[in-house]
Amino acid sequence: MKRKATAIWQGGLKDGRGKISTESMVLSDTQYSFATRFENGTGTNPEELLAAAHAGCFSMALSGQLQGVGLTAERITTTASVTIEKDGAGFTITAVHLNVVANVPGADLKLFNTAAMTAKEGCPVSKLFKAKITMDAVLES
Repeated sequence: MKRKATAIWQGGLKDGRGKISTESMVLSDTQYSFATRFENGTGTNPEELLAAAHAGCFSMALSGQLQGVGLTAERITTTASVTIEKDGAGFTITAVHLNVVANVPGADLKLFNTAAMTAKEGCPVSKLFKAKITMDAVLES
C-alpha cells in the first residue's frame, strides 16, 4: 500500500509559498510558507502534518493493543507535539511528545500503560522518527 501527497513550492525560502495536496483530496492546495512553519502565519506546515499523522497512527495502534487483550476504548484522544530546532545550518525534528487520554472500560493502569508503551514503540509513524518520543498517558475512569 502506498499513499501520496504532493508539495509545490514557489519562490525563495522566506518570501516563497507552497501548496500541499493529498491523493485523497482531504488537503487540496493547502497553503504553507516560512511564516506558517517558523512564525505564526496562517496555513499548515510539515511538522503539523507529521504531528497529525503521529497522533492518528498512535491512537489506532493503542486501540489495536487494547483489542488484543479483549478491551475496547470508548475514546482515545492523542495530541502529538513535534519540536523542530535549529541545527547548524538547518533544522532537525528533535522530539515528539504524545499526550494521550483514554477511556477504556475494564482497563487497569498497568494494562493500559503496557498497551500505550507497546503502541508508542510499534506505531509505524513512531518508527519513522529518529527523534526522542515521549508520552503522557492518562486512563480515565
